[in-house]
Amino acid sequence: MNASVSSPQQPGGVPGVANRRPTRAALVRWGDNVVQVGGGAPVVVQSMTNTDTADAQATALQVRELASAGSELVRITVNTPEAASQVAALREALDRMNVSVPLVGDFHYNGHKLLTQFPDCAQALSKYRINPGNMGGGKRRDDNFAQMIEVACRYDKPVRIGVNWGSLDHELLARKMDENAARADPWDAQAVMRDALVVSAISNAQRAEELGLSPNGIILSCKVSHVQDLIAVYLDLSARCDYPLHLGLTEAGMGSKGIVASTAALAVLLQQGVGDTIRISLTPEPGGDRTREVIVAQEILQTMGLRAFTPMVVSCPGCGRTSSTVFQELADSIQRFLRDQMPVWKTRYPGVETMNVAVMGCVVNGPGESRHADIGISLPGTGEVPAAPVYVDGKRTVTLKGEGIADEFKAIVENYVAQRFGGGQGAQPAHRPGVVARNPE
Repeated sequence: MNASVSSPQQPGGVPGVANRRPTRAALVRWGDNVVQVGGGAPVVVQSMTNTDTADAQATALQVRELASAGSELVRITVNTPEAASQVAALREALDRMNVSVPLVGDFHYNGHKLLTQFPDCAQALSKYRINPGNMGGGKRRDDNFAQMIEVACRYDKPVRIGVNWGSLDHELLARKMDENAARADPWDAQAVMRDALVVSAISNAQRAEELGLSPNGIILSCKVSHVQDLIAVYLDLSARCDYPLHLGLTEAGMGSKGIVASTAALAVLLQQGVGDTIRISLTPEPGGDRTREVIVAQEILQTMGLRAFTPMVVSCPGCGRTSSTVFQELADSIQRFLRDQMPVWKTRYPGVETMNVAVMGCVVNGPGESRHADIGISLPGTGEVPAAPVYVDGKRTVTLKGEGIADEFKAIVENYVAQRFGGGQGAQPAHRPGVVARNPE
């Protein structure tokens, strides 16, 4: 069976966004699922498990959750013989669950041994992530790197050469410091480190090519944990090579700090057309949902107009006119409802991910915002008449009242989706003949 390349539609002419940086195209595949990274393909969303890969069942369940949330590549830790021995079983478990997301093996220190000692692992992975800074020094580093590239060539697997400033090649950095000291006008230490990161990534990519790896099988990353450093490093890296680039602020942090820092860094780069795949490295809150990093990555891309994943909800922040929590609860309920429907909707109703929904709290901006959305509801503010007009395609259609507003509005949304994105088949919008609904007031 011929494989089909997964390539969602790339919107054209996004206001204010530079043309995408031209790169080579790397294909990451498993079976018929082929994800293109670079070469003009839309920016790919990636995530990583935090389970022990030696527990194949637990890891398979988390991979399934991440893939269901929209992760197009999932990275797993391969750090011990026990973990490597379970990768093939993990892949088989995912295949039985009809989860075809490609797996990326994350290797440090002993990857050369694990890939050669466990050929089933090497074959079951769709891509290898190699950190040259964690492969020893001198000839030992060169030999270990060569072993991993030889395995990648043998099984035709792409490789991400991921340089990290926490594990930068000390010999390279020392040499760069010496060269800098000899300059008439030396750079500061931070600039030297950024340059060393870029040089390390590109020189290792060139070595991989010399060892036989296809130029179209290489993706680069230079991970740092400070926003301005990340922007500077990637702008430099993008100017010096045409490999696809994986973006991510490493050790981004927890909660709003991690989200804000990642968004600040990645948005600047994406705005300049830099970046072909992204990952948001959030520290999960205790008991938190691992899929949060997937949702944040999708929301960055969607709010910038680069891709669409799920209908977007516009809702107001609330003010003294909206002391009631009704609109807050409705906005949250609708947003969760839309995301929960997407696993079915994205195949049944193509294009539904571009839909805009407005949930507004009072009459000041509510009607206007609702008219601009594909479908919207404007709730009454505090002390106002408890009537919530619904707008569909800019026109007021029904007015909802009472305790069941949330469920009624969800039904209207569901009918609208079926009518607009289902080719006119199935349910009809609630304001059309044959559907019981209140008349506008």
